Amino acid sequence: MNFKNIHIGVMIEKRVKENQVDIVRICNFLKCSEEEVLQNYSSESIDSELLLKWSKLLQYDFFRIYSQHILLFSASPFSSKETAKTNKSALPQFRKNIYTKEIIDFILDSLRTGEKTKKQILDDYGIPKTTLYKWINKYNNE
Repeated sequence: MNFKNIHIGVMIEKRVKENQVDIVRICNFLKCSEEEVLQNYSSESIDSELLLKWSKLLQYDFFRIYSQHILLFSASPFSSKETAKTNKSALPQFRKNIYTKEIIDFILDSLRTGEKTKKQILDDYGIPKTTLYKWINKYNNE
């Protein structure tokens, strides 16, 4: 899974094939033509309302892919307490970052292959040190 370069249309098409969803059902649910569905498959990005419909139809959270991208490639860590204190927002504030198994595997693979050191992972991705060490202990024993 490449979280750096996201092509959402390809991912939607894969999910459709995995679930063997009929094109007629897709067109009825999305209220669009077969041609528009095929255009979605070739689109690198799509409107968030349409992505929500795809997520519901295919029972898969496509937004999570973007969340994982933010966790891995944001300029500064979201868990910074200073940022949380100084930036009051009317938007909901989330207490924890959600790391999926794919993200954990991606990070641990970069450590195993020597692509990144523990320090680089901590610095680049803003993961707490204790979290990284828990992952190493847990997933190296499986």
